[in-house]
Amino acid sequence: MGMLSSAAKRCITGKKLLRSAGACCGTPPPAESGVRGKEETSTSASAASPAPDSKKKRWRKRRFWRKKRKPKKDDEAGGELADLVNNISAHSDVSKNVNAAEEILRGGNQNMPSRALTFRQLTAATDGFSERNLLGEGGFGRVYKGRLEDTKEVIAVKQLDRDGFQGNREFLVEVLMLSLLHHPNLVKLLGYCTDSDQRILVYEYMPKGSLEDHLLDLPPNWKPLPWHTRMQIAVGAAKGIEYLHEVANPPVIYRDLKASNILLDAGFHAKLSDFGLAKLGPMGDQSHVSTRVMGTYGYCAPEYAMTGKLTKMSDIYSFGVVLLELITGRRAIDVTRPSEEQVLVHWASPFLRDKKRFMKLADPLLGKKYPVKGLYQALAVASLCLQEDAGIRPGISDVVAALSFLADPAYYPPEGMEAAEKGKPREESCSPPPIARVVSETIRADDKTQQR
Repeated sequence: MGMLSSAAKRCITGKKLLRSAGACCGTPPPAESGVRGKEETSTSASAASPAPDSKKKRWRKRRFWRKKRKPKKDDEAGGELADLVNNISAHSDVSKNVNAAEEILRGGNQNMPSRALTFRQLTAATDGFSERNLLGEGGFGRVYKGRLEDTKEVIAVKQLDRDGFQGNREFLVEVLMLSLLHHPNLVKLLGYCTDSDQRILVYEYMPKGSLEDHLLDLPPNWKPLPWHTRMQIAVGAAKGIEYLHEVANPPVIYRDLKASNILLDAGFHAKLSDFGLAKLGPMGDQSHVSTRVMGTYGYCAPEYAMTGKLTKMSDIYSFGVVLLELITGRRAIDVTRPSEEQVLVHWASPFLRDKKRFMKLADPLLGKKYPVKGLYQALAVASLCLQEDAGIRPGISDVVAALSFLADPAYYPPEGMEAAEKGKPREESCSPPPIARVVSETIRADDKTQQR
């Protein structure tokens, strides 16, 4: 009996499921005995005019799509923040706009990781902005090392010069950008201060300083960065750009990628900093953002410098310059060198077109401790990023894939050329990603262009 009752239940459930499926597909349920006349009447009526059920379905469908198109709170918050960032002027009220940003973020169910700090707190953290705690100085102002009394966090305090290059707009953009963007390869903004007309940004402390400190103009007692460390730094910077271009919504164009803006933690992991010049990228059908030309000479893409039209490919060009710095150990612009060697890209261009001269581009401080094949492929990536035609440059995801491959010690042993000379096994088993195999094609294309 138990089996019969369970079978009966399954039969009833199955019938209900079939009825519901038939209703969804528009098939009328079978008529019961004694209502044949009613069925015929309804059938003839449906032939004359559309069934009310179909009207209901169309109405429900329209209602469904209206609901689907309705923007979410997070999208609204992102749009309001985008408008706020784009409308900030050099004379904006700092505290007013920061408060507006906080309200938008709270409305979008997000939390600003940065917090408002008082000038008194930061004065105590840096021992009164003592010269002993000075980490660096630039056009933006000074950076001090500090320690917050309440949380015991070690921090870097950037005090912007009120008469300096970066004004209210750059300060506000950086607060907003770093409050919205979160990635392991972006520096963390811990707080800010707007007390007494101060413009102060508080970051996580990066013990190794910037890439510029370890790559360019090294002190005599400092060891040069090994090949694999350089490639790992390049991968970290590329992943930060990848997050800005491909993940952030709306996308962000960094616009100021250079060695001094790539900070290094204790393990030499790279993090992008200084977002004061960052720009929200094109959205929808737009192909570029028209804006005033800002950035650092030597790193700016030629099409952006000439027209002011900013695209993601502008960051790709700047990354190519940084990668060339990592390979050669030379500055993007070095006025201490002979005139023909002062602009790195111009000096390197003839070498990039001749595979036989690739070895001359390697940093002399590396000695023979680098893989020749890895050098060739890294130069191929740099050459593609530095193409005059922005449409030929690779996407940042392809760059990340190629550099991650080159930074893998399993593929390129750290001993590099010395290992090959001693007869150690070469890297034959793995094949590089497509972008790293284009070195010969790139060279041939450049040669044809030169001949024409």
